[in-house]
Amino acid sequence: MASVARRLGVAPSTLRTWDRRYGVGPSRHTNGRHRRYGTSDIGRLELMQRALLRGASTAEAAKYALEQMPRAVTETVKTPVVRPEEPVAAPSPPPEDHDVPSRLARRLSTAALAMDFGAVQRMLADTIRELGVLPAWSGVVSPVLTALGARWRGVSAGAEVEYLLAECVYAALVRATPVLREPRNQRPVLLTCVPDERDNLPMYALAAALAGRRIGTQLFGASLPAEVLAVTVRRSVPAAVVLWSGRRTTADPRLFARVSRGRQRSRLFACGPGWDPAMLPDKVELLSELTTAADRIEHVLVGARR
Repeated sequence: MASVARRLGVAPSTLRTWDRRYGVGPSRHTNGRHRRYGTSDIGRLELMQRALLRGASTAEAAKYALEQMPRAVTETVKTPVVRPEEPVAAPSPPPEDHDVPSRLARRLSTAALAMDFGAVQRMLADTIRELGVLPAWSGVVSPVLTALGARWRGVSAGAEVEYLLAECVYAALVRATPVLREPRNQRPVLLTCVPDERDNLPMYALAAALAGRRIGTQLFGASLPAEVLAVTVRRSVPAAVVLWSGRRTTADPRLFARVSRGRQRSRLFACGPGWDPAMLPDKVELLSELTTAADRIEHVLVGARR
């Protein structure tokens, strides 16, 4: 059971609960009293994970999995007898997984829906370590956050899942951000959200990715009021200013005029889907998504020194 739990990204206790309540458990018996998960049992659990990611309740997901893959009659697993003259075939290698992000996203969603705090933390750490910060963000974390947000938006019951995942993501991104002793850029990149923007996690992902490239940043997770932002830019004298907006209602192009005043000029970037390219000032560069943002910032600040 422990190996199946690790594969699916949930706690063993969660598997026992699903087996006890919904009948989605091991169907094979050894010669003793123990039960063993077979290939079809694991496939059934993966179907259940996909249904959970699409917004089904645990009971609905279990029913769907059992309807798609009905449980066969329980069979007893016996140890085969191999005669000396019979060659033992080598085990077949497992099929290559060409859709790793989707598999990890299903596991992360399942752990979050089960409110398994420890499993979510482990899943995030393993995903970032396996894929890297930005591939983990774009391929796994952001889609799961979006799916859960869409599921619970406007509904009081169940929003705790989204809050739990957001807190774990924040902690994982902070842990993935190395402290730079000698950054490649002399002046920092200031990262922050526009006023009234609540979704600050993308800026933590960008800060972690830039730190991994030895680009020093100055991150303000809480969105700053316009006047505070202007003073901050004037005092910190950053090499670049990146303002994140996830919604059109928060994106105000006039902010760039406020932060560009003074003798020291900084490169100005608008990042996120909230910005309207047609409304941005001429000297402001639009960064559509985080990978593009990290590549462009690195090129502008230190690309010429390579």
